[in-house]
Amino acid sequence: MVNLSDPKAFPSSHWDTLVIGAGLSGLSCAVRLHEAGQRVIVLEASDEIGGRVRTDHIDSFRLDRGFQVFLDAYPEASNFLDLDALDLRPFEPGALVWKNGTLHSLMDVFRRPMALLSSAFAPIGTVKDKLLVAKLRFTLLKKPLHAIWSSPELTTHAYLKHFGFSDQMIRDFFRSFYGGIFLEDELTTSSRIFEFTFKMFAQGSATLPSRGMQAIPEQLAARLPEEAIHCRQPVDSIEGTTAHSLGEQYTAKQLVLAADGESSGQLMQGMPSPKWNSTICFHFAAPSPPFDRPIIALKGDREGLINNVCIPSEVSPSYAPNGRSLVCLSVLGEHLIDEPFTEKIRHELADWFGESTQEWQLLRSELIRKALPVTPPGHKSSEVQTGPVYRVGDFTTSGSIEGAILSGLRAANQILEAN
Repeated sequence: MVNLSDPKAFPSSHWDTLVIGAGLSGLSCAVRLHEAGQRVIVLEASDEIGGRVRTDHIDSFRLDRGFQVFLDAYPEASNFLDLDALDLRPFEPGALVWKNGTLHSLMDVFRRPMALLSSAFAPIGTVKDKLLVAKLRFTLLKKPLHAIWSSPELTTHAYLKHFGFSDQMIRDFFRSFYGGIFLEDELTTSSRIFEFTFKMFAQGSATLPSRGMQAIPEQLAARLPEEAIHCRQPVDSIEGTTAHSLGEQYTAKQLVLAADGESSGQLMQGMPSPKWNSTICFHFAAPSPPFDRPIIALKGDREGLINNVCIPSEVSPSYAPNGRSLVCLSVLGEHLIDEPFTEKIRHELADWFGESTQEWQLLRSELIRKALPVTPPGHKSSEVQTGPVYRVGDFTTSGSIEGAILSGLRAANQILEAN
């Protein structure tokens, strides 16, 4: 058997394409090329595939790296992945929102018509705001994706104001709901990304794969030959289409940089590195769920650090062992996770759900510095071809699973067209 770690075993042209990074962009690119007949090798610096889409197993719980969901209306991802095999479990279409010390249900009444009265009378925004949500829904459902991506850009906050939403609705709902998606609650993210995301929620469901988010990269990796992916193989430098890793060199006809934007920017001199939004995710084991619905709870008019709370085990029971619940909460931004910070989070949890939360077992608290690329109005795609070298990642498209997969597929298509 040939040792693929030994570059001397092959002539320099043995591989058609060398992919650096086994996140969703790199894997999608590699799969498309392999299935088109190319010889592909993937080098990954960490010990596992998936990049930012990972699931860890702690005490029989499944812990995703940060609070992530898969929107089953994503067009490229839905076409490229086997959604049935992922066994997607949906969230309820709506949210629980704190207002005046009470959690109120605010649902998508077009898919939950029985919730019409409770949503209409929930003190979240005005009657006009709720009519505007319906108007926005119909507007964006009719708007083609190409029109969304070519629309004039505003910040999301300016877009919502221009559409007519009240300050109260923006504060109590949009800042916490879309703040949790964009990982910034000032809503400075491009209105194009807001329109796209809103359309995806209107067309489909937010879901979790039953076995955790890492089922997505694992499904992609299973479509490649086992010997194609090499983990624990950090790349120190590149020269043209040759990568230097751990004293060895790997050469191919084309090279795809699918590492995170900062790392690929360092490897490809002169390319800008993206800026990132950060988040902190706390996972707790609870004897019972604070609410027994597969839905997200938002901070609404509450002050404090916690932006949103969900219970993944209510969405997919496999996230927790029998008789226990997994509670996941998100904090926006970067903070030092020390004992006083953790105690502040526990105090807020007690305010949200009662003193029984003090008995919850903390499974993990994690700061994710590079959680999502910053994409303000005017954000330019940095997906470039410089000869046979390509750079991919969701920072080149939109910060999402769809953006990551789309970026990898675009690069693969460019490579195939050039050959």
